[in-house]
Amino acid sequence: MSAGENDASADRINAIKSTLRVVPNFPKPGILFLDITTLLLDPKAFKDTIDLFVERYKQKDISVVAGIEARGFMFGPAIALAIGAKFVPLRKPKKLPGEVISEKYVLEYGTDCLEMHVGAVERGERALVVDDLVATGGTLCAAMNLLERAGAVVVECACVVEVPDLKGRERLRLHGKPLYVLIESQFEATS
Repeated sequence: MSAGENDASADRINAIKSTLRVVPNFPKPGILFLDITTLLLDPKAFKDTIDLFVERYKQKDISVVAGIEARGFMFGPAIALAIGAKFVPLRKPKKLPGEVISEKYVLEYGTDCLEMHVGAVERGERALVVDDLVATGGTLCAAMNLLERAGAVVVECACVVEVPDLKGRERLRLHGKPLYVLIESQFEATS
């Protein structure tokens, strides 16, 4: 599901979309990098982004907002505070002190891993997974697996942007989880 179902939301989403930029050949040749830092520089667009997520989740009995390193950390804590949930960071290996559980996953160019503190979530807690962008869905699937292994019930994944051509939504659907995004990416490279 995507946002923008009513005129007020559509206006806010268009304003948010206008703040994003695509940087060609970053981090390597042939890659178009969707840069959300330009959204963060616009206080109204940043607030509207958070508000749209809060409007969707404030009545869904979410007790955990899990943000994926690093850009999920930019949106997740504000959403968690606004809906009265705790924020749980899902980090790259060796970034969290103490005992952790981990989930390895395959990327289109290698493997990676997410970690979470043992005891960060309790069995039966309702969780929302937040990141800036969904591409292939591999990182979101790993995040869901990690939370579910710890006993949480993942309600939904939420991202600012989706790159539909990379089929992440279908991958999440195969795992039985819905995806909510504000913007479907159909961007041209900008400077």
